[in-house]
Amino acid sequence: MTASHKTVAFLVAGEGIESAELTDPWKAVTDAGHTAVLISPEPGTVQLFEHLDKAGTHPVDVTVGEARADDYDALVLPGGVANPDALRTDTAAVALVRELVESGKPVAAICHAPWTLIEADVLRGRTLTSWPSLRTDITNAGGEWVDQAVVVDGNLITSRNPGDLPQFDSALMEALHHGSAQNPGPVQA
Repeated sequence: MTASHKTVAFLVAGEGIESAELTDPWKAVTDAGHTAVLISPEPGTVQLFEHLDKAGTHPVDVTVGEARADDYDALVLPGGVANPDALRTDTAAVALVRELVESGKPVAAICHAPWTLIEADVLRGRTLTSWPSLRTDITNAGGEWVDQAVVVDGNLITSRNPGDLPQFDSALMEALHHGSAQNPGPVQA
């Protein structure tokens, strides 16, 4: 491992994960020589979906109960509708998300994944994007919602949907390269 090697946590519920929103950033992370670790509330495997259809499984590396924020250099929150909706009801998962956001480490959330950020109460004064139906939820949580392919605000990286994955992955790689995504303010693309 080189000094620039990073360990990136991917946090998901047991099912309902939008396949491309896990596998695409995972590939970007591992292709860059970093380690990707899948964290979920339960051991075993998680069920991926392509929209509403089952699309394979992925093995869990670490359970939420075993995960420690200090062990990871960044966090990726894939979307799907059911995944973040279930994850935001898991108090240990929400606490892990809150700790990683508050640590200043890069936290990247796509599509419906900001629901978990909302539950972690870390959006006040932040600018982000998401699947459009989360706009009111984000605003009610004190965030500013914008319709952009990717938004970087401090250590938060957000995108709207699988079509934004190239920009999402690029912003994540940039944050990993620099050790954080912290910028003076929102950067929109």
